[in-house]
Amino acid sequence: MTADAPATTTVHLRGKGTSLLLTTGLAGAPSVVSWGPDLGALDAAALSDVVLGARRTHLGNDPDVILEPGLVPGGWTGWSGRPGLVGHRPDGTAWSPRLIARSISHTGTDGCEREVALGDAVELGTGTLTIETADDEAGLALRLEIELTVGGSLIARGTLTNTGDTDYELAELSLALPLPLEADELLDSTGRWGTERQPQRRPISYGADVREGRHGRTGFDHPTLTVAGEHGFGFGHGQVRGLHVAAPGNNRTYVERLPEGYQVMGGGELLLPGEVVLAPGESYTGPWLHLTHGEGLDEAADRLHQWARSLPSTPSTDRPVTLNVWEAVTFDHRLPKLLELADEAARLGIERYVLDDGWFGSRRDDTKGLGDWVVSDEAWPDGLGPLTEHVTDLGMQFGLWFEPEMVNLDSDVARAHPEWILTAGERLPVPWRHQHVLNLTIPGAWEHVHSQMDALLTEYPISYIKWDHNRDVFDGGDATRGGRAVVGAQTRAALALMDRLRADHPGLEIESCSSGGGRIDLEMVRHTQRFWASDVIDPHERHTIVPWTEQVIPPERIGTHVASGRSQTTGRQHDLSFRASTALWGHMGVEWDLTAETQEDRDDLGRWIAFYKEQRGLLLTGRIIRDEVGDGCARLHGVAARDGSAALYELAVLERGPLALQGRVRLRGLDPEARYRVRPRIIGSPPAGLIAPPWFGDAGEGVVLPGAVLERVGLTAPFMDPDQAVLIEAVRV
Repeated sequence: MTADAPATTTVHLRGKGTSLLLTTGLAGAPSVVSWGPDLGALDAAALSDVVLGARRTHLGNDPDVILEPGLVPGGWTGWSGRPGLVGHRPDGTAWSPRLIARSISHTGTDGCEREVALGDAVELGTGTLTIETADDEAGLALRLEIELTVGGSLIARGTLTNTGDTDYELAELSLALPLPLEADELLDSTGRWGTERQPQRRPISYGADVREGRHGRTGFDHPTLTVAGEHGFGFGHGQVRGLHVAAPGNNRTYVERLPEGYQVMGGGELLLPGEVVLAPGESYTGPWLHLTHGEGLDEAADRLHQWARSLPSTPSTDRPVTLNVWEAVTFDHRLPKLLELADEAARLGIERYVLDDGWFGSRRDDTKGLGDWVVSDEAWPDGLGPLTEHVTDLGMQFGLWFEPEMVNLDSDVARAHPEWILTAGERLPVPWRHQHVLNLTIPGAWEHVHSQMDALLTEYPISYIKWDHNRDVFDGGDATRGGRAVVGAQTRAALALMDRLRADHPGLEIESCSSGGGRIDLEMVRHTQRFWASDVIDPHERHTIVPWTEQVIPPERIGTHVASGRSQTTGRQHDLSFRASTALWGHMGVEWDLTAETQEDRDDLGRWIAFYKEQRGLLLTGRIIRDEVGDGCARLHGVAARDGSAALYELAVLERGPLALQGRVRLRGLDPEARYRVRPRIIGSPPAGLIAPPWFGDAGEGVVLPGAVLERVGLTAPFMDPDQAVLIEAVRV
């Protein structure tokens, strides 16, 4: 059965506090022995012994030869769990391929490539491991890529090629890595519009815990990061391992435990029936899987943040404070009002002005005009020039809203090309927000959108696009090919459009907005510079949404806006100090009618904006610190400088609870040996109901304490009313 398998090859990728130990094992197929914290330096003999030490014992009623299921689990090994590769040929064959390693190479971060001789046991540093596998009888070849990144996270993906003579219909390509059995608790996220990324915990039990997203976008209920660890792990404690499937379309993530003692986490793209049929010579590449680990959730998140910050798409940390005018004017685009908003924004120190929906075609409400990306003569008889010139003359950047993947039936483009609407057959899908999906896999449709957007970016000084995507993509078929499913291809066409526009217009930034936070993942990070975390700007809700978005997305890429006094989505009313302090923890912006507010509130807002500008060098480069205080009734959210020089924290009280009984706040992220001056920072009006603890000092001068004391002993929490917050600053002395 394994006579044609090469000799066992073992590779140890090591660096940035991470180890990945991979072997071809007895099956000849790549299999991960261990991944997670650094195992230290291991020579060839030690590597061979580690593999031998981890080999499974033959027990009663086992297969005669115990084979590891592999990185792409195969049923032919005796594996009874979820298979990694599912597919077949028209005659029903090639459904159980045996993909054996043929070659292994490593490309270091310096670009040097090294071939690993089959049968060797070698230790390598960071970089990318490429493993070529094949099954000549099945007519399939699979390339596996695994990279140990600059932050110590891992990314992995597979590319399947049909080397046979007939078509191969692919149903699933998933990768899976082992989890230690002591990891017995699972944490991930769920949610819906307005309540994105809500955490949920549950014990790991026997069987497969499968999360599937069939939205044609990442989804409000996407797991974000599927985390496994010992029961009770938290933000700063407990060894955890996490998986994120970076698929902006349909996706699948799972954790599986078998009675035989196996436990794995894995995932890939969720393919619809007939979506991927490979002709001879054709290939399919699955999404990147991101794998991270850490002592607590914060360290696991920081590894992903370091990777994201290393990308060419990463924005400057000098993020411009943004005004979006949607909640101020909605579809009522009257120039005098918009100019007045621009004047007030500039006075307050705002640096980017964004005109939202309603500027194009027949778009006076949300029932028509989508797909016609030309400036409306009715709303803008003189074009956008009078506004863009005024905004840029004030020293601000100008941004514009688009929804390039969508179309209203009441639009010029839909009337001219009804065949450009995604549909699984001759019947249109159910409308969603009065709109349908424009099939960008059709070259003419793609070029229609590209040419109209490109013309606007060329004519006007647009440096920022808010790219919306306001409906799920179901019945996502190509009408020109009988309704064949094209959800994955549609997603890739949209990403290609983003990349083309940015290449042709250097410096252009794109924000991923999808009914708020419906398309936030680590593939979109490669193509966009900002994410709108939720359409709900209520700061009470944002204290859950933003911190859990940060589990994969670094703060500088998350739009965090100061909302109007009464939330338009929840009806709650909040003081400006709570709204503004909540908006500090990301890419700060404003979204309310500044012209209708009191002078006092506007002046206070100006102070908050000035404070943000003063602190953004820290806020948008450091390591995030999160914690729950008082049984979750209060939240601590902070950022610590990587050199240990300073940190800034926000303590927010969301409910009455044990915190009111003088609980302690422990400040993590500081150098334990250094001493820090810790003091409150009050910007504008103080939080309501504030009763200062003695450590505040008579003049707010605070105290000086070592980092170890601040983390292990902590400070008595100030008392505040619910939905209030106070800032705590720590500076090394």
